[in-house]
Formats: sequence, C-alpha cells, structure tokens
Amino acid sequence: MTYTLVSFHAHPDDEALLTAGTLAKAAAEGHRVVLVVATSGEAGLAQVADSGRLGATRSAELEASATVLGCHRLVQLGYPDSGLHSEFGDRGGFAGLDVDEPARRLAEILREESADVLTVYDARGGYGHPDHIQVHHVGHRAAELAGTPVVLEATVNRRALVRAARAVRWTRLAPKDFSPERMRDVYSDPNEITHRVDVGAYIGQKRASMQAHVTQSTGGDGPRTLAFCLRLPRWLYLRAFGHEWFIERGRTPGPDPSTDIFDSLTSTR
Repeated sequence: MTYTLVSFHAHPDDEALLTAGTLAKAAAEGHRVVLVVATSGEAGLAQVADSGRLGATRSAELEASATVLGCHRLVQLGYPDSGLHSEFGDRGGFAGLDVDEPARRLAEILREESADVLTVYDARGGYGHPDHIQVHHVGHRAAELAGTPVVLEATVNRRALVRAARAVRWTRLAPKDFSPERMRDVYSDPNEITHRVDVGAYIGQKRASMQAHVTQSTGGDGPRTLAFCLRLPRWLYLRAFGHEWFIERGRTPGPDPSTDIFDSLTSTR
C-alpha cells in the first residue's frame, strides 16, 4: 500500500532540519511526497549580494532541496515572512493572518492530493517562532477542512537534543556562549512523542538538503544553525540527526514510539 504525504513548513530550510529524512524515506519507499512552504524566508539571516532578492534566492534553494529529497511536488504559498520576533506582522506577515485564509488554501492542496498524512509543527512551534506556531494552527485547521485522516506534528525529543548538545559542547565547533541548558524548554518532552523514525539510511539526503540552503549554511554573522550543523563530524551529525520525531494528536504515547508514520492508516484499513 502506498500513501500520499504532505509536509507543511514555514520557511525554506525548515524541511531540511525537521523532516528531510522522513520525506526522503517515504519517497524511496514509493509514497507520494508533497512539500508545501508558507513563506520564502525573506526575513531570515543571510548575506547575499542583493538583500532584496533573498526571498527569491531561498525559494530556488528550496527547489534544490525538494529535488534532493525526491519530492513529487513543491508548492510555495508566497506569504510574507513574519520574522523571528514578528517584526513584519503589521505588514501582513504569515503569523498575523486569520488562520482560515491559509488553511483553506492548504486544504485545497490536501484535497487535490487526497492526502493521507499531513506534517505540521508542535504547539510550541519548536522554539517559538511565530510562523512555526501559525503552521501548527493552520495545518490542523486545513486537515479538519479537508478530512485528512492523520496529522503528525514534527518536533524534536528535548531530552535527546540536550544530550546531543552536551556532546557538541566538548567539540571546538561550539560557540563560546553555547549552552545546552537553553534547550530544556524547546520542542517536546519525550513522553509526548508518538513516532521516532530512524532516518540513518537517508542521512546523506538530509545533509544534502541542508547544503542546498546555501544562504543559511555559509557566511553571515551571528548564530547560523545550518552552518553549525554541517560542520559536525559525521558520527556526531548522525547522532544528532539520525532520528526524526513526531506527535500524533489523539494517539496515546507509549514507551516504544512507532517507527512508521503511516501505521495509523495501515491499522484501520
């Protein structure tokens, strides 16, 4: 049995960090994979020759990432990037929109694709970015409108993240002010997680997806998440990114999270 997976994200490069391995795995196993991104990330940190073209540049990088992962369709909704602190909310940023407007557009895609599974973000938006929180609300509403049977919230096991960060701290790659303890309140408690997907066999595609986002992985001042991740030695990169985590609302978490994002479908058919 093959299924259609739609993965909804806020900005180009979010798919690389949170779901790239799962998307590559699903595509390799013969499932249809559709990537939908709300904004072009024009408010993100980057150094490009023409800062006004950052959105277009990041959109092109997203296309390269989608190709690497084997996505069958890429849809860019074109909403304005709100910025980390909602700097552009008063100019119609994605985070400031009424949920139903983008939800209707996403629901139309879900219906066109007869989507079986939709991925969004956890209720915290991972680390609290307003566009990520909006993806959570918009995605759940769209699934309700379209009747999509399974919604998975892409997240990170907070405990595993802190452990990996502590390992990174002992490398010379970590910034001097790097503190694993700051990560205790981001993403999700392991007791909330219902799915833990082993993507070790697809770590090459995940890394290539990150590398496709050149504006976010090279140069610039300040914290650059992708740049930092791509400097990790292979063993530590695999430890940090070899699994991807999801929460299925309505499903009771157990001691052994599912390894198959489609298992709620197979158990009902």
